[in-house]
Amino acid sequence: MQALLGVIFHFIGGFASGSFYIPYKKVKGWSWESYWIVGGLFSWLIVPPLAAYLTIPGFTEIIARTDTAVLIATYIFGVLWGIGGLTYGLGVRYLGVALGSSIILGLCSVFGALIPSIYYYFSPRPGKDSIADLFGNTWGQMVLLGLLVCVIGIVICGKAGAMKDSDLKKVNQLAVEETEFKIGLGLTVAIISGILSACFAFGIDAGKIMAEEANDAWKALNPGQGEFLFQNNVTYVVILLGGLTTNFIWCMILNSRNKTFGDYTNAKTPLLSNYIFSALAGTTWFLQFFFYGMGESKLGNGPSSWILHMAFIILVANSWGLALNEWKGVTKKTLTTIVCGILVIILSVLIVGYGNYLHE
Repeated sequence: MQALLGVIFHFIGGFASGSFYIPYKKVKGWSWESYWIVGGLFSWLIVPPLAAYLTIPGFTEIIARTDTAVLIATYIFGVLWGIGGLTYGLGVRYLGVALGSSIILGLCSVFGALIPSIYYYFSPRPGKDSIADLFGNTWGQMVLLGLLVCVIGIVICGKAGAMKDSDLKKVNQLAVEETEFKIGLGLTVAIISGILSACFAFGIDAGKIMAEEANDAWKALNPGQGEFLFQNNVTYVVILLGGLTTNFIWCMILNSRNKTFGDYTNAKTPLLSNYIFSALAGTTWFLQFFFYGMGESKLGNGPSSWILHMAFIILVANSWGLALNEWKGVTKKTLTTIVCGILVIILSVLIVGYGNYLHE
């Protein structure tokens, strides 16, 4: 029963992460940078402290007591991760929900597994696996095999994107105002996003002392109840401030360059619904963390929980892509190619998950 609940919670978290961009498609008359930062204010500034307030009594005191060096390191990783989040939005913008999410999340799986292991090879820590551990053990070799399969899946998805570009141009259906599909630019920002998105894990690790303090306080009040479900909520506050910094600066630059500051008060656009849909998108994005933590607590399996979470996000994002007709007008061969690419990525995620299962 516990495992079933864990799977359900991961599905809900994956649904939130894979669906957050959908409300943005309901925003009318605003430039991308305007609705992205309005949603981002909810994702990174408004909802995280509210979530921490509701789940961790005295979370501000925990942050205030934390060493400045720890806060700075956590914040900087948040800034780097924020670039990954920013380029995630651009990747989805230029590649579509289905293709963009598949490539970015596939890359995130690859770099999320390799970058920490390389780091811990040069800076060993108890309980942390290095790249040498991956190559020297059966479970690690299974993980590396999964990562190789993931790269193959990404290549197939990239090929499908190029085929889609060609198909739509042939029939003159490349609706820029609807999809802004740009395969070259989209792939570039997707790669950047996949690499830098791994920095979120480093941010959690850097701010672990805050989560541990929240966990200890909860255990003192709830003896025998296991680990505190929402201990990382206090760390999220600092990490996401870093993400907000990156995105706010870039969006303000775009507002200035594109002369779109007027979007926020333009009475010719449906202002109320634009703000509501942007807020809904931002809030939905953050909810994935709640349910990810709940799923992990039920499965008791961090690495494999992450893999399961990623698989659900890819499935949900691609279901939305089909529902939104992002592949309408392409040939059967192109559609078959993207489906194969997605299935290969999902297979890679399952292989990595099995490797982590062997490890544990």
